[in-house]
Amino acid sequence: MTKIVIIGGGIVGAMIAYELSTCAHLDITLIEQHQSASGSTGAALGVLMGAISQKIKGRAWKLRENSLKRYETLIPELESLTGQTIPYNRQGIVMLGLTQDELDKWQTLVEIRHAQGWDLELWTTEELLKHCPQVQNDRVLGALYSKSDRQVHPTLLTQALITGASIKGIECILGQKVQKFKITPLNNDNTSHCSHIQTDKGVFDADWVIVSGGIGSKLLTTSLAQTVDIQPVLGQAIHLKLPQTMENVAFQPVITGDDVHIVPLGSGEYWIGATVEFSDEANLNLLEWVTEQAIAFCPELKKGEIIRTWSGKRPRPVGQAAPVIKPLDGYDNVLLATGHYRNGVLLAPATAQMIKEMILAY
Repeated sequence: MTKIVIIGGGIVGAMIAYELSTCAHLDITLIEQHQSASGSTGAALGVLMGAISQKIKGRAWKLRENSLKRYETLIPELESLTGQTIPYNRQGIVMLGLTQDELDKWQTLVEIRHAQGWDLELWTTEELLKHCPQVQNDRVLGALYSKSDRQVHPTLLTQALITGASIKGIECILGQKVQKFKITPLNNDNTSHCSHIQTDKGVFDADWVIVSGGIGSKLLTTSLAQTVDIQPVLGQAIHLKLPQTMENVAFQPVITGDDVHIVPLGSGEYWIGATVEFSDEANLNLLEWVTEQAIAFCPELKKGEIIRTWSGKRPRPVGQAAPVIKPLDGYDNVLLATGHYRNGVLLAPATAQMIKEMILAY
């Protein structure tokens, strides 16, 4: 049996564990120092902006396309396996257009996506009001609607992945911190091999090590003497409860405009976010600005009662494109699956597929 150790139990590590569980010849252990989804995953809004994104070619688009396709089969598969309900909004994403330049670019994007087999619709303000009467803002000149994009509850999805992986025989160890690695130099090309991982409670043999620790990946790779620079970027969000669901009750897509997301949760509840802050401390003024922007788009949100606010730090790679999915330099058996920045939930399925292909190629 080939021994795989995955470090990190957020959405990316959990997705990798679950996808690798289909390989009978792999003995897989996932190690998470806290609880699953306790880092950036737990702070995410789970908005899956794939077809509606501006990424139209290369790796950036292929990752999004593959992830969207996998989510459509993954959610029912996981719910059936685990018996857990995973909130998954299939009503798409509506992006509000605030300039004519945006609308012109979207017309081109609509044509590109149609050629790629994905359906986008460009709406006039009249069509927007018909579908989403809650949007009341004179700045809005039109909208782009993607019925193929989705939104998923990140924490409940991650927990279901951990449960599903465990059902399939994977050992998921929570509350253990990796302390050090046993590294053996090989006799060629300055390459090393990581053969053991020591936590505060035990030692684990490894034929392959997968680093999916989000922000913690920087410290982990530093311990391996091959630092991958990951910058934490803080984001804040707010949970509101209205007396009732905003109209149109039968059509509740994610609404986004000016990089502000309004995420319907049902029963009149909404997530609003998120800020982008290059600082260690949350700036409450920025959260207030995001909330005000959301209310400007949908004035009915002003009636909302604040249920909670929260923040988390996203892993942004420095000096290379996000995400970082590749072998770690200087090692023959360490793979990186980290640095997804604001797209960890969106890109987790495609990331897991790539890692699986790398391992099976050997």
